[in-house]
Amino acid sequence: MEGHIHSTESFGTVDGPGIRFVVFFQGCPMRCLYCHNPDTWTVGGGDQNLRSVESLLKEYDGIKEFLHDGGITATGGEPLLQMPFLTELFEAAKKKGIHTCLDSCGITFRQERRAEFDRLMAATDLVMLDIKHIDDAEHQKLTGQSNKHILEFAEYLKEKNVPVWIRHVVVPTITLNDEYLYRLGYFIGGLDNLKALDVLPYHTMGEVKYQNLGIDYPLKGIPAATKEEAEHAKEVIFHGMKARIRDDIEAKKV
Repeated sequence: MEGHIHSTESFGTVDGPGIRFVVFFQGCPMRCLYCHNPDTWTVGGGDQNLRSVESLLKEYDGIKEFLHDGGITATGGEPLLQMPFLTELFEAAKKKGIHTCLDSCGITFRQERRAEFDRLMAATDLVMLDIKHIDDAEHQKLTGQSNKHILEFAEYLKEKNVPVWIRHVVVPTITLNDEYLYRLGYFIGGLDNLKALDVLPYHTMGEVKYQNLGIDYPLKGIPAATKEEAEHAKEVIFHGMKARIRDDIEAKKV
């Protein structure tokens, strides 16, 4: 089987635990206003970016001695758009004892596809789940898609007890809002499979890609988030998480 792969990165340090081999999948149904990889949106035609599972694992084997405490991370784009190929890649990786991490927003999750997701999760060690916005209406403005299936995917991962890292990007005027951040934290607080929370400051480094592709940059004029703003956002999220944990404990007492 072959998949449409945008590129690979040999020594990823922000895509899961340890030093990792990162596979960027082509194609994404979301159109996040702050996306810094617009060149991964479409799957594309032809065979110029087709890769086999075997070729990717051969590339991994060539650098595995340097991937301390790492493994393979599938990112994108949205890897779940190519679930059959992704599943085959992860199953082959697990046979070789490689740690597997999926970086996804879960937008393609559907209850009627649980069997497919069950098979994939059986070969997935960690999911890095991007929650773009907790409010559905605001999420649609930000990404062009509802967050309904993303939150359903989070609940599914909890049910399956798949370890999760939550990622959230702080964007001034969009997600840098204490009400939304608290609500996000309250939702996350109900995920007892949560292993880590990454609150990432929005940056403008992707703007040059839009220029090169001849695309208008949607957030032109919005400043990058500061480290202090990201730290404040994380603190508000933590408040929401603690409130949810307290409420769940009290509910169990009743």
